Amino acid sequence: MKLITCLHKDQERVGALTEEGVVFLPCPDMNALIESCSPAALTLPSAVRPVPLEDVQLLAPIPRPRQDVICLGMNYRDHAREAAKYDAESFAKDRPAAVYFSKRVSRAGDPEGVIPQYQGLVERLDYEAELAVIIGKTAGNVKAEDAGDYVFGYTVLNDVSARDLQTGRKQWYFGKSLDGFTPMGPCILTADETAFPPALDISCTVNGEERQRSSTSLLIHSIPEIIQELSAVMTLLPGSIIATGTPAGVGMGLDPPKFLEAGDVVACTIQRIGTLRSTVR
Repeated sequence: MKLITCLHKDQERVGALTEEGVVFLPCPDMNALIESCSPAALTLPSAVRPVPLEDVQLLAPIPRPRQDVICLGMNYRDHAREAAKYDAESFAKDRPAAVYFSKRVSRAGDPEGVIPQYQGLVERLDYEAELAVIIGKTAGNVKAEDAGDYVFGYTVLNDVSARDLQTGRKQWYFGKSLDGFTPMGPCILTADETAFPPALDISCTVNGEERQRSSTSLLIHSIPEIIQELSAVMTLLPGSIIATGTPAGVGMGLDPPKFLEAGDVVACTIQRIGTLRSTVR
C-alpha cells in the first residue's frame, strides 16, 4: 500500500493511494496510523468513494517527525570515496563502523515543495537522494534477523546539506538541520510491498540531468544491521525515520563541484516509491 499525508479542503488528512484516487483513513495523522496498525493489518474503509488525486495537495508523509531523523554518512562505497576526495579531513572514513548523525526536523519538506537557499549564509548547497526507513513499533535490543518485523515502510528523503556549514564547523548537525532541508515523499511504501531488505533503484536528477544512480542493495551497512546497532543503545519509537545514506554523484563529488542554485529542480526517485521533487528558492 502507498500511504500519503495531504491537504484536502484545507484539512490535513491521511490516505491511501489507489488506482481510482485517494481513500482517506480514520487517523488524525501518520504517526498515529503507524503506531496503531501494522502494514499487514491495514485495510481500506469499505464503501468509501476515492477523492481524485488532483483534488489534494501532497504533504510530506510524516510532516512532523516524532524524533530527529537518524542518518547514515558514507554508506555507499562510491560516495565515501568522492566525499573523502572533496574534503579528506571532514569525510575520511578509516574505520569500518557506521557513521551516524541526525537532522533536526520541525517540519519536513513536501513533495513538489521548496528547498530554501539561505542566501548570505549558505554558498555550497547540496542534495542527497536517500531511502528512508520508517520504524513501525517500539524497537529496543532488536536482533538483525528480526529487524524486518519492526519496519513499517519506506519513503524517499533528500538529505539537503550546506557543505560550507557542515565542513566549516567540523560537525554535521548544524549544516544538515536548517529549516526546509529534509524534503520527504511522495508516499510511504508499506513494508509488505517489497522484499526485506529492499533492493530498489535509486536516482537523482538536477534540472533533468542525471547526477546519481545506484541500488539500495549496495548499502555498506544493511538495514538489519543498522536497526540492530541503533536499538541496542537507543529506543526507536513508532514513526522514527532512518535515512540510509546516499550514493555517489552529489554536487560536492563532481569535478568540478556543482552546487545548487536558485531555480534548480531536484528530483529524487526510488523504484516503486516514486519521485520527490523540490525547487531551490
